[in-house]
Formats: sequence, C-alpha cells, structure tokens
Amino acid sequence: MDTREVITRYFEYVNAGEWDKYLDLYADDVIMDEQLMGHMEGKQAVAEGIENLKNAPKFENHLIDMVVEGDKAMARWHISAVPAPGVNIEADGVNYFEIKGGKIVRFANYHDTAPFAPILQK
Repeated sequence: MDTREVITRYFEYVNAGEWDKYLDLYADDVIMDEQLMGHMEGKQAVAEGIENLKNAPKFENHLIDMVVEGDKAMARWHISAVPAPGVNIEADGVNYFEIKGGKIVRFANYHDTAPFAPILQK
C-alpha cells in the first residue's frame, strides 16, 4: 500500500469500527504522539489506547483532505463522537503520518483539546 491508501484506509477502518484492521495499519514499533493519550511506543500501546474508542456509543473521524509527499502526509479531519451517554464532541484537527513498507511508523495529532474537556475531567 502506498501512503495515500494507508491513510484512506485508516479513516475507513475507524468509521467502520474495524479496529483489528485499523491496528494492522501500524508497524509493531510505531511511535505515536497522541494529544490526549500522550506518547506511546509500539502497536500494543496503541491497542490499549483505543479501548475506550471501541466501546464508545459513537466515534466518527471523517477525512476532510490530505497532503501526501512521498512517505509523509498530513490529513485534516473532523470528529463527531459520543464517548459516553450525554457527552457530544465535535472537533477538528490534523494527523501527521510517516509510512514505511505500507505501515504507519510515526503518527502525531494536533487539535484543540477544549472540545474533549468532558472526557478529560473524568
């Protein structure tokens, strides 16, 4: 898979709730800097980090657009989520990706954390 295809599938799998396929996009030794979960190393850490997403009543992360340059890309997105009953989140942000051999080896996201305040306070 090329960079564009990996990123397209990333969003497809998230929105379909296909979490095993989502995890398969990551290299075993991926480095992730996720704004809410912090710094993580390794696919197992990512798997543990998404457990709450897997159980959310609603989690949609829609790709708005992306810019790809070789094995690096930025993707702009909009999240609509209900992480718990009565909690609605609407947020925009970007993801940075580095892809090697069809796998995500480096990931970081950037967004305003204010929309996530209801879940950060728990």
